[in-house]
Amino acid sequence: MHNTSETSPFATVGWSYAPQDSPLRSARPPAVAMGKRRGPTPKRTASRRMTSRHQRTERKSSDSGPTWQASEELPPSATAPSRAPSDDRETPPAEPLDRMPEAYRAYGGRATTVVNNYIRKWQQVYSHRDGKKQQMTEEQREKLSYGCVGVTWVNSGPYPTNRLAFGPFDENKYKNDLKNTSPRPDETRAEFEGRIKGSFDEGKGFKRARDVASVMNKARENAHDEGTYINNLKTELTNNNALRREDSRSNFYSALRNTPSFKERDGGNYDPSKMKAVIYSKHFWSGQDQRGSSDKRKYGDPEAFRPVPGTGLVDMSKDRSIPRSPAKPGEGWVNFDYGWFGAQTEADRDKTTWTHGDHYHAPNSDLGPMHVHESKFRKWSAGYADFGAYVITFIPKSWNTAPAKVEQGWP
Repeated sequence: MHNTSETSPFATVGWSYAPQDSPLRSARPPAVAMGKRRGPTPKRTASRRMTSRHQRTERKSSDSGPTWQASEELPPSATAPSRAPSDDRETPPAEPLDRMPEAYRAYGGRATTVVNNYIRKWQQVYSHRDGKKQQMTEEQREKLSYGCVGVTWVNSGPYPTNRLAFGPFDENKYKNDLKNTSPRPDETRAEFEGRIKGSFDEGKGFKRARDVASVMNKARENAHDEGTYINNLKTELTNNNALRREDSRSNFYSALRNTPSFKERDGGNYDPSKMKAVIYSKHFWSGQDQRGSSDKRKYGDPEAFRPVPGTGLVDMSKDRSIPRSPAKPGEGWVNFDYGWFGAQTEADRDKTTWTHGDHYHAPNSDLGPMHVHESKFRKWSAGYADFGAYVITFIPKSWNTAPAKVEQGWP
């Protein structure tokens, strides 16, 4: 889903591609992760996952060459993971609690490190429970091993459900651009509509999620039961805010009660004031309808995953993390990317930091070890043509997995 560039480094599926002077330069063949491959698609086995938790299988086609499809895999049990015999994903080893991390390698708005070093940083900075450092458990390291979704998973607690999501789509701008913009030479109508839909500022979805999270946090400050929290939430929302008119069973009003840690004794223990609303992001492809138009699977579906006018909410129930279908022989695309934001208080969005991974951890395969990135907002959002959602979830206030400030590439 990335637009590639000859001058920018990208994390890759198994290797890296960067300019000669980049510290991320690798001797392995060039490719672009979380985006389109450069050159012919390499042969893979059916058991090899393309990203965190989805397998990819090669499908031969006489008219389009090899393409990649993602097959849904249920998230593993957090307590007793089940693996297929051919699975080459591994859980990173434990790191000593007091071992300090090394500095990340920074280039072009992104700082990168190996997963083992991220665990050391996590233990020093994000692991605190009631102010006390914790060693990352085997269960948490198992979650982390799933790659980009693993980073969000280990910091949020439960597997990300993406229920309370906001998007940047602007209906009026889309219609205006369709009317006043011309297709490029040799561009089909489907390509044109997909390009126009993908041209919006992701910052709008992020701002909407951030504004709503702020309201939710204010509503739960002095609320010690869910009823009080809901009443406070309605009071905080102005009468012209469409979210105020959401059904009581909607994802907006039920977000807190549907958070597992809200009900846990060492979490919220049913007390809203002990929780806090935080944010993460998911990038994914809009053209996921396997029964719909092949053009929409290749170029995007302008009708899919549109935010509801007024609320900005995106219905993610039909998201199956299915990647973009190749439009040309040899193309390959990833199915999703997650970025963890947390509860940073930095007002300038371009100075915020998003933590994500390149692929699942497979140090003894040709895929290689997982790397963790800390990207500034422009780096995180750049190149994703379609689609970005910004999601609100809750974690206990006693957790420090979502601090107010993130030091990129620390120390």
